[in-house]
Amino acid sequence: MAHRAVDGTRFLLDGSLDLRAPSTSVADVTIGGRLHEFTTGVAGLADDVVRALGVDRFDEELSYQGGTLLTARTRPHDPQIRLTEDRLVAVWRGKRHSFFTELYGATTTNLLGVLRTLRVEEHDDGLTLLPVPKGGAEFAAPATVLKQVPGLGLLEMTSLTRERAERLPSWRGLRTKAGELYRDALSDGKPYFVLATTDTWMSVVPLDDTDLEQVPTLVDRLRVQRVR
Repeated sequence: MAHRAVDGTRFLLDGSLDLRAPSTSVADVTIGGRLHEFTTGVAGLADDVVRALGVDRFDEELSYQGGTLLTARTRPHDPQIRLTEDRLVAVWRGKRHSFFTELYGATTTNLLGVLRTLRVEEHDDGLTLLPVPKGGAEFAAPATVLKQVPGLGLLEMTSLTRERAERLPSWRGLRTKAGELYRDALSDGKPYFVLATTDTWMSVVPLDDTDLEQVPTLVDRLRVQRVR
């Protein structure tokens, strides 16, 4: 099973586990000195995200880079800080994939100015948003790919950078066929796992159907390979 991240990195997963679920990818891109977050996934993902934000219809629809660009405006109110935000929600939908982003206090013209710094490419295994030459956009960090595996948990994969390697626990992990597995705890005390391979950092967050004692055995049945 191949999954392509926003920045073009591909992660190949194999093993005797249920790997049929689709993936999403998230990346922060610096454009004109400002940070923008983009989320990619299957064609219906962006619409699901927009509905979760309380948008029941789009205001504009444009043809853009081989797909359809839809926008809507939301003004969520935070009663605690007494602030109403002005968000421009944008969805690009292609044949099989989509992406979602939002800008604060922006117009459609501002949005198009941001998107013109990126080239949208749709592939069988995912969607990429690649900086155009001299467009002024660059990835703030390697993109991540998220995928749910029944029985194991929520996987978050990204390239193993020096910064990520320095965040690994100081103790030796458990050797598995997939890589070195560490067990740690989140800030709320809930357990999670980190798998480090030669080029990939992957966290495993247990879900309701996860048997913590079986995680090492399940990870040992998994193969993870990063491909550029």
